[in-house]
Amino acid sequence: MAERLKAPPGPGIPVLQIAGLNVFYGRSHALQGVDLALQSGVLSVVGRNGMGKTTMCKAIMGLVPISSGSIRLFGEEIAGRSPAEIARLGIGYVPQGRRLWRSLTVDEHLRLMQRGKRGAWTTERIYEAFPRLAERRNNGGAQLSGGEQQMLAIGRALLLNPRLLVMDEPTEGLAPVIVAHVEEMLVRLADQGDVAILVIEQNIGVATEMSDPVAIMVNGRVNRVIASATLAGDRDLQQRLLGVGRHGHDETDGAPEPATEGATAARAAPAAPTGPTRVYNANPVIPTRWSQPVPAARIEAQARTISRPVLATRDGQPVGAIRPLAAAATGDPYVVVAGTLDTKGEELRYIRDLIRAEGLRTLLVDLSTSGRSAGGDVTPQQVALASPRGSAGIASGDRGTAVAAMTEAFKAWLPRQEGVLGIVSAGGSGATAMVTPAMQALPVGLPKLMISTMASGDVRAYVGATDIAMMHAVTDVQGLNRVSRLVLGNGARAVAAMAKARLADLRRESALRRAEPEKPLVGLTMFGVTTPCVQQVAKLLEKDWEPLVFHATGTGGQSLEKLVESGLVGAVIDVTATEIADMMMGGLLPATEDRLGAIIRTRIPYVGSVGALDMVNFFAPETVPERYRARKLHPHNPQITLMRTTPDENARMGRWIGERLNLMEGPVRFLIPELGVSALDAPGQPFHDPAADAALFQALEQTVRTGLNRQLIRLPHHINDPAFAAALVQQFQSLHAGRRRERAGGGRS
Repeated sequence: MAERLKAPPGPGIPVLQIAGLNVFYGRSHALQGVDLALQSGVLSVVGRNGMGKTTMCKAIMGLVPISSGSIRLFGEEIAGRSPAEIARLGIGYVPQGRRLWRSLTVDEHLRLMQRGKRGAWTTERIYEAFPRLAERRNNGGAQLSGGEQQMLAIGRALLLNPRLLVMDEPTEGLAPVIVAHVEEMLVRLADQGDVAILVIEQNIGVATEMSDPVAIMVNGRVNRVIASATLAGDRDLQQRLLGVGRHGHDETDGAPEPATEGATAARAAPAAPTGPTRVYNANPVIPTRWSQPVPAARIEAQARTISRPVLATRDGQPVGAIRPLAAAATGDPYVVVAGTLDTKGEELRYIRDLIRAEGLRTLLVDLSTSGRSAGGDVTPQQVALASPRGSAGIASGDRGTAVAAMTEAFKAWLPRQEGVLGIVSAGGSGATAMVTPAMQALPVGLPKLMISTMASGDVRAYVGATDIAMMHAVTDVQGLNRVSRLVLGNGARAVAAMAKARLADLRRESALRRAEPEKPLVGLTMFGVTTPCVQQVAKLLEKDWEPLVFHATGTGGQSLEKLVESGLVGAVIDVTATEIADMMMGGLLPATEDRLGAIIRTRIPYVGSVGALDMVNFFAPETVPERYRARKLHPHNPQITLMRTTPDENARMGRWIGERLNLMEGPVRFLIPELGVSALDAPGQPFHDPAADAALFQALEQTVRTGLNRQLIRLPHHINDPAFAAALVQQFQSLHAGRRRERAGGGRS
C-alpha cells in the first residue's frame, strides 16, 4: 500500500510535472504529448470542450490508463498507480459535476472522508471555511444548491489533507455571486500555502483571476502558456486560441509553441500591468466545435475589472511575491489600504491596484471578523495581536464583540507602523466605525481618506479632531460597477496624489531644516470673547514663533491636543477654557473628558488661563434646557445663546481643572485674570459677576498643588488687557528659554 509522501524535495522540484503524456480512447488520441508543470500556488488550464482537459485530470488520478508519458508528484512517478494509491500520496480530486451521494447528509459526507485521519483539515475547519455547510450539515446531497454542493465537494477533498488539489470545472453551473465566492475561497486557500491547486476552467475571467500564467489546451496538447493579463485583455486572442466558432485544425494560431519539461514554470511572459485591467470573456457560453463567434459588442458589454491577487508561479517564484509587506520591512514608504476583505475584498483590491499603478507601494490590511484571513498582506490575527485581548475578541463568534475588538486592535496597531505615507478605506457604517478611530490616532498631515456610505451625513464621530477626508460612496460599497469604479477610482488616485505630495514635502522639509531652521509652532486657544488677548499674544510671539490659533468650539481644543500628541506642536498657550464649561454643563461646544490629556502625556511646558469660563453655549433661546430657562442668558446672535455660569458651577470647574493641572509633570504656569475672564465679564458687561469669578479662583487655589514646577499666578488685570497678554508671553518665554533654538533645529515642533 502506498504511503503519503514525506516532506517535498527542495526548491525547483515542481509539485506536479507532466511530460509527454498520451491517452487514447480506442483509436481517438485524446491527449497528444501533454507537457505541464505546476511549481506551487495555482495554475489554471483553459480550453474548449473536447480538448482533453478532463481526460488529463483523470489521468493524473489514475482513472484512465495512459499509453505513454510521465506524471510526477514532487518528483515521484505516480503514473500507473491506482486511484486509491494516488489519493493517499496527497492528491485531492474535485470532479466535474461534484458527484455527491444524494442520500448522505453534509455531515455524513465529511465524516466518511475523515474516518479518523489527522491533519490540518478537519470537519470543524471545513465548517469554519464554509459557514453555509455548517448551517446545512443535516441536509442531504440532493437538497443542496449548486454552490453548496461545490463547497461540499471541495471540503470532501480537503479532508484528505492533500498537497495538490485537482479541480475540474469548479464554477460550472454556479450563479455569478457563488462563482465569486468560490474564486475568493480558492485564492485564499492557496495563499495559506497548505496546498497547490490545478484548476480546469471554461470561464476565462475565473481562470485569469486565479492564476498567472494560464495554460491553454488545444487538440489534446498544451498549446501555450500565456500571461493572464494578456489573455484576459485580448478578446481576439481568446477567439483564436480557444477556437470559438472554429474547427480543430484551425485553432493553433500558428504553430504550437514547443512544450518542454517545466514549460509552464519557465516560459517567459509579458509583464502584467500594475493597475486593474478589463477582463474580456470571449466564451460567455461554454463553447463547442459548432459555436458561432460571439459579437464583439456583447463581449465588451460583459467585460469586468480584475483586481484580485494571482497566486500561481512564474519562473519558480510566486507571482504575488512583490509583497508590499516586504517593502514595509525594508523601510520603504507605503500606503495602507484597510478594510474587511471578506466582504469588500474586490473593492479594496481595486483601490490597492490603482494606487500601485501610480507607482506607490501598498500594504493591504485585512480587518475581517469572520475568524479567518481573506488574503491580505496583514491578516486579522496579526492586527489582533496589538490588542490586549489578542485574537480571542475577534474570534468570539459574536459580530458586535468581534467588530469592537477589531476596532480596538487596529487603533492600537496602525500608529505603531513605520513608513506609512497615507491610509485609505472603503465601506459602510460598520467599516467606517471600525477604521476611522485608527485614522484619528495618526498624526495630522498624514493623508487619511474614508470612502463611505456615511459621508453625506453628520461625520463628526468619524472625523473627530483630526484631518480625515470623507468621500461619499454614492452607491453601497458592494461590488464593482460603472458608478463604484468611478468613485473608488477617484478616491484611490486622490490618496495616491496626497501620498506623493507628502513624500515630496517630507524630503523638501528635511532639506530646508538642514539649510535654514523654521520657526517652532505654538498653539493658542481663542473664542470671540478672548480674541483681543490672543491677538496680542500672537503679535508678541511672531518674531520667534509661528502661532497656530484654534477656535475653542469643542473640536478646536481636541485638534490642538492632537497636534501636540503627534509631535507637530511642542508649545501651548491655552488662553480659553470655555469648552470645559460646555462639557460640564451640557453646552453645545463641549470638550471631552480628556481635555489637557495630551499635555499630561507629553509633559510639554504648559501656560494656561481661564478664558470664557463665565459662559455656556446653546443654540437659539428655545433650545436652552428647561432647567436653565430662568438663568442669566445673553443672545450672542440669533442662533447662539450664552448662559452665565454660577459660583457653584465655577467652583466645580476650578476643581476639575486643578486636578488636571496636578497630573502634569512638565512645567506649569496658570495665570488668573482677577478683573474678568471674558469680554462679557468686564465691569458694566452683562456677565460681570465678581462673586462667581472668585469661586473659580478660590477652587483653583485650593486644588492645585503648587511648587517650583507648578505655579498659579494671580494678576490684577482683565483677560483682554495688554498687560495680561504680556504676562502670558513672559511666562511662556521663561519656560522655553534655551528650548527654542533646539526646537527650531528639528525638535518636536
